[in-house]
Amino acid sequence: MLRRSFLAWAAASGATAAASVAGYLRWQEITPAVNAPGREEGHFLRDRKPLPAPSQALSTDVLILGTGIAALTAAWQLRKQGHDDFLMLDGPEPYGNAAGGHFGSLVYPTGAHYLPLPTEECAHVRELLADLGVIQRGATSRKPYYDERFVLHAPEDRLLFNGVWQEGVLPHEGVPDADLAEHKRFFAQVEVLRGAVGADGRRRFTFPSEHSSTDAESMQLDGMSFGTWLAQHGYRAPSLLWYMDYCCRDDYGAGVDAVSAWAGLHYFCGRGGEAENAEPGSWLTWPEGLQALASGMERLARPKRLAGSAVRVHTDGAAGVEVLCFALERGVARTFTIRARRVISAMPLHVAARVVENMPDVHKQIHAPWMVANFLMKRFPRELPEVPLSWDNVVHGTKGLGYVVSTHQDIRVAPPEKTVFTSYVALADRDPREARKWMTAASGDELLALASVDLKAAYGAQFERCVERVDITLRGHAMAVPVPGFRGDAGLKALREMDGPVLFAHSDLSGFSVFEEASWWGYRAAQRALRG
Repeated sequence: MLRRSFLAWAAASGATAAASVAGYLRWQEITPAVNAPGREEGHFLRDRKPLPAPSQALSTDVLILGTGIAALTAAWQLRKQGHDDFLMLDGPEPYGNAAGGHFGSLVYPTGAHYLPLPTEECAHVRELLADLGVIQRGATSRKPYYDERFVLHAPEDRLLFNGVWQEGVLPHEGVPDADLAEHKRFFAQVEVLRGAVGADGRRRFTFPSEHSSTDAESMQLDGMSFGTWLAQHGYRAPSLLWYMDYCCRDDYGAGVDAVSAWAGLHYFCGRGGEAENAEPGSWLTWPEGLQALASGMERLARPKRLAGSAVRVHTDGAAGVEVLCFALERGVARTFTIRARRVISAMPLHVAARVVENMPDVHKQIHAPWMVANFLMKRFPRELPEVPLSWDNVVHGTKGLGYVVSTHQDIRVAPPEKTVFTSYVALADRDPREARKWMTAASGDELLALASVDLKAAYGAQFERCVERVDITLRGHAMAVPVPGFRGDAGLKALREMDGPVLFAHSDLSGFSVFEEASWWGYRAAQRALRG
């Protein structure tokens, strides 16, 4: 991940500056050194630079490598089951893709920002939400009661289509009747598939995905792209195809032609949670995104955390597992070892492959790069009249994924003077490796131009006068892309089934990055770690 901060430049006269490279706005970088958590550590792992001899030796029963959602779920479960002999090794970025930041008292996400209502099958997430007080009663019922503060309230989302805002994200106003009929046909098919059961007796699409059917028909869906499936079923309406592509880019970091048909359909068919006090399929949101859940899990787990990253995980027979760790302090490496009975590797699999000895190879996995930009707004920009500012605001036809408003839940109480608009961009239009190279080499103006594409489309020239500061976060390996064939990958299957001294827990095991999957693998790893 790479983070850069920028500040709107003001002229000596006090007037807002005009024009930068594209005639938009001049921005001056205020942090001349690029803050890149994990960059130095990653280069150490990649380049195999020599490390000094360990200066300290520690021991614990269970060692958790990482502090993302999977790692924190494992820690929460260990503590809940009365087990306190465990350590967590932070890795380069505490909370990982669930991290957040702040501009003074205004908080915002730098990664994932919402959680759909979990279904009954997603019992592990409901258990967690109940422990955190987000579910206030009925966690095991069909319709739990949620804390109203965290249930997304209207207006939820809107789309800027042909220069006019409309409710929802699927284009419908100004769309031909034939296209609208195609929309209706697709969602009728989704309703049928949502209840479909495979020949093995499992639901075809569910969370956690490990419980989904693996019968021949399900695996056939996984063997083709979602774009191919849509074409085979006669879906050709441009409005629908754009929406399908948007949804895949939003959840998977890649479009319909790169994502498997099973994954594309799972986006629509795997969810549908209900609540006593919310509409079916509602969302849970927090101003700081999923950092609210991550920090809540940390409070429940009360882990002992160590700064540093693992460089080698070695299984030593009956003696357990020895992990060589290092921490960089002002560019100088310090090393130490930790010996444990069980190690839960909650690192991304492409990192674990360089660290865990004799780890099975994973072939069907690529990682999509993402950009998350947080704009501190000194005032709200003027809106077009059709639909009011919503929590999620999407612009049709751009490379962006829209922007969310961190203070949305507070607006109905008392509109704040300032707010934060968080824009998301998946670099799905280029090869992931080339996208990562571009991220590293791009200038501040280039990053800002891409990060603000949707906001400029929504507000035009007035937008520049409302911005006080921008924080841009680049996640080079943000999420695994569920490419065709990912469910049958032999390496992933072997890692999911491992029950030895080293256990794996990361959403990469599912092949796509969402909270429900990451927490499931942490939950299951903790259960296995507590056995014998």
